[in-house]
Amino acid sequence: MEEKKNQIWAFVITGLLILVSLIYYKVNTYYLYTVVYIWFGFAYGMMLQYGRFCFASASRDLFAAGVPRMAVGVLIALMFFSIIQASLNATNMSTFHPAPFGIHMLISGVIFGLGMVLAGGCASGSLYKVGEGNMTNLVAVVVGLCIGQAVFVDVGGFFDKFIPASWEQSALAKGLPAYIIKDGWFDKYLAGYVWNQPSIQLSQTTLISNALPGASKFFIGDALINAILPSSMLLIVIYYFYNRKVFLKKRAKQQGGKAGFGDEISGVWNMITASKRTTIMGVLIGITAGLHILVMKGMQLKFEVKNFGEILKRMGYEKDVSLLGEVFDPGYWYITSQEGQLGGWLLEKLGWNMQDNIFFAINNGLPNPLRNPALWMSIGIIFGAMVMARLNNEFKLKWPKGELWVWGLAGGILMGFGSRPSLGCNIGAFFIRAAGGDPSGWLYAIGMATGAFFAVKFFNWWTERKMAKEMEAF
Repeated sequence: MEEKKNQIWAFVITGLLILVSLIYYKVNTYYLYTVVYIWFGFAYGMMLQYGRFCFASASRDLFAAGVPRMAVGVLIALMFFSIIQASLNATNMSTFHPAPFGIHMLISGVIFGLGMVLAGGCASGSLYKVGEGNMTNLVAVVVGLCIGQAVFVDVGGFFDKFIPASWEQSALAKGLPAYIIKDGWFDKYLAGYVWNQPSIQLSQTTLISNALPGASKFFIGDALINAILPSSMLLIVIYYFYNRKVFLKKRAKQQGGKAGFGDEISGVWNMITASKRTTIMGVLIGITAGLHILVMKGMQLKFEVKNFGEILKRMGYEKDVSLLGEVFDPGYWYITSQEGQLGGWLLEKLGWNMQDNIFFAINNGLPNPLRNPALWMSIGIIFGAMVMARLNNEFKLKWPKGELWVWGLAGGILMGFGSRPSLGCNIGAFFIRAAGGDPSGWLYAIGMATGAFFAVKFFNWWTERKMAKEMEAF
């Protein structure tokens, strides 16, 4: 009975999204751009839920339980995606762009890593877990990733005291409106520091582009050097510390002798294939992320635009776009910025002026949620995960109790704070960039893993302390 009910819910949810898509297309063919984002989000949500694909789980399982399944899946997805990214770059069909490289990526990663473990889900993982009915992750998404980000990019006053004078001078020298730079530490940080940092994509560096002709620079520079080799090295490290001893012991027992190099290779392969569900989803996510870029580039060519803001202006929605005439439109899988836009839009409706900072006024605009294609991608992730959870009979409303409210709130806020200085999260700042040839993605990953490691240690201490108190009371 419950299984039949879940199947009906899955069909109803899918049907509603189809209806929404048809309505959008009927209202204006330009909204086909939005519909594409919806269904790629839906596909991501289904795959994330089915593969239990979460960067927080990858870190927690590895550091707390010594289980590498999820971390391996992430690295497999990254390698496949890098090859597709290179193919798209080689045919001039990519929407990828590198980010400023600097120490801010490492620091932001640490903050985000702490937050994702506390919240029990990374930016993408929290969305798919909301689709499963996990309300702790909903707290993290709404309070942290939505409201927290919006407040973070707009606050000034006390925080301005920590901004070096050189950042403020550099920001003012860029000719931005004075009302934006005057009171807002994030604006001075962004325009005075981040914008001055180099953006690196290996295929575009002088060394790689001069040494490698044509398309080979994308496959060797971006894919092989920046993604596949580092991922392969990490797989070997993970195998050595978490799988090797047990695997070789079993292999020696089976063969009755000492294991050799061939057994080591078998051990790595055994680790990769240990969880076919996660590994297969890793491959499919990598392929889907690449296809997403290709289709969005096709949409831009179809409508002869470089940004959805141009379409909004054609339809008469000038108030939705930034001073540059743009809205946040990454053209690929992304998570946090659109949630920040939703938070900013809600706060603006409550009377908070959100048009006096770089994040909304200059870079991303503040579109109505119904006209925000990237936000619809996040909504699609939730509904896609909900459909898959229903089909697998894994949907269950789980309300946070006791300290889970605190962890969800604190973790969400930290994720929001950790995603803004780096201009992305575990997807936008790590996964997409590392696969696209941007070394800043790996800097963020190091920070993220470091933050996650200390968060796991904190939880171990907290749990032991709590159990000790309960035993003492008993």
